[in-house]
Amino acid sequence: MAKGQITEFNGILLYTKPYREHDLLVKFLTREFGKKMFLVRGAKRPRFKMRAAILPFTYGLYGGDIKADGLSYINDGKHVDHFNEIADDITKNAYATYTMSLIDLAFHDSDPIVDWYDKLLIGLKLINEGFDAEIITNIFEVQLLQAFGVAPNWVDCVVCHRRDLPFDYSEAYGGLLCRNHWNKDPYRMHLDARTIYYLRLFSVVDLSKLTHISVNDRTKKSLRQVLDQIYQRSVGVIPKSKRFIDQLGKFKI
Repeated sequence: MAKGQITEFNGILLYTKPYREHDLLVKFLTREFGKKMFLVRGAKRPRFKMRAAILPFTYGLYGGDIKADGLSYINDGKHVDHFNEIADDITKNAYATYTMSLIDLAFHDSDPIVDWYDKLLIGLKLINEGFDAEIITNIFEVQLLQAFGVAPNWVDCVVCHRRDLPFDYSEAYGGLLCRNHWNKDPYRMHLDARTIYYLRLFSVVDLSKLTHISVNDRTKKSLRQVLDQIYQRSVGVIPKSKRFIDQLGKFKI
């Protein structure tokens, strides 16, 4: 693609931040060009025409000047929509923001990641439609581990490759250990069978085919603990947006 080409692109708004007195920097995950940062001039002025096209949780078809390097520019929002339910619900908002932050951290700008654009669009639609935002986020957390270079083995025992015995997760071995090899890692996570089941399921589930999912509170708490531990110890990346989710958890009864 030639530098500075005017073109259309499909985009999901990841975040905005102030830039100079009247402008905004707006980051999109685009389907065609990966993650791109756009300079939107005059975006903070009261009568800015494209205000609706760059609101949080906006997605759709845009027109702009896409630069190979540096800042790109948006000319107009041709056909845009909003995840209104996410924007209006503090919990959905928090999980959606965290999920987008993880994707932003997992990939370099301009990397071609069409599959993750499609996954994010589907995931946000599911949250917007009322699916459990925490579980949708867990699915993204599990599936993004490979992008962060961790890639646990959720398929079988990392030692003997058996699949017919109870499993536990071992950080040291980077995956599952069957019961016959639990003694190899005294610091294994001691996870219950349901937590292991969902971790394995989340690693392969196709969001586009998800019609229903229900996880009890005890298992959700266990999933949160194990994924937090993997991200803290193995990934080493914790988006700032995660702090708000942690605060929300303290208020749950």
